[in-house]
Amino acid sequence: MIPDSLSQFQFDTIYNVFSLVIASQLFTSIFLIICLPRVLPRYRQALTVAAVVCGIAAYHYFRIFTSFTEAFVTEAVGGRGDYVQVAGASFNEGYRYVDWLLTVPLLLLELVAVLALARKVQASLLSRLVPAAALMIALGYVGEVASDNLTRGIFGLLSSLPFAYILYVLFVELTRSLKRQPESVRKTISLLRLLLLATWGVYPIAYLLPGLGIDGSDAWVGLQLGYSIADILAKCLYGLIIYRIARMKSFADDDGFAATELSVEDATNLKRSTVEI
Repeated sequence: MIPDSLSQFQFDTIYNVFSLVIASQLFTSIFLIICLPRVLPRYRQALTVAAVVCGIAAYHYFRIFTSFTEAFVTEAVGGRGDYVQVAGASFNEGYRYVDWLLTVPLLLLELVAVLALARKVQASLLSRLVPAAALMIALGYVGEVASDNLTRGIFGLLSSLPFAYILYVLFVELTRSLKRQPESVRKTISLLRLLLLATWGVYPIAYLLPGLGIDGSDAWVGLQLGYSIADILAKCLYGLIIYRIARMKSFADDDGFAATELSVEDATNLKRSTVEI
């Protein structure tokens, strides 16, 4: 539940964290677009999707930020005092779920696209991952807007089922498709999947705070902080790792491209390591 009031510290913390998320998402998106020529054409789709994900998140966090500043006001001189909800206004948590509904399936698309798997394998993975991601977010939203902890807990449990299925596909079935990837890429993909597990794990923890007896403004602030930090890691850091994988695969696929992008010594070492693999 959205609290009726926030302390000055709580308001400033959320205000600054939302600002951090907007800047992180926006400039990561710009960076990825600028870096498109730095990878081979076959991997640019993955980078484009990563840029779109961060762009969508930047937009929605701007809406979240605006909703937050309009929902809470203070009458203290200089704005240094407790903040209370404005009558007739409310913080719109729905922006966050709309963002996730769009970006979470795209995050999975990024991962599959950067591997440049056979079209049939890509279609098989995405036909299962994308619907599961959408169902996970939809069920989570129903629980988020619920007014009682029982309903919240039930839909939180239901949303964990497609989440578990996504993890199964990523850690079991996707592994079978990595055998033809360079060793360095396989290691980075493993790190990427662990990042997804770690960051996505933040969401249910933050979601369950009210049910753990942490309620009121402290729980709500913790919820916003947890979601915001997880979004930076799961979108910005994730997108930068996707860029790294795309670069590695571009160098492994085309020695001429590697020589152009890297110093002669680095290109020689890369070629030697690729041959050894």
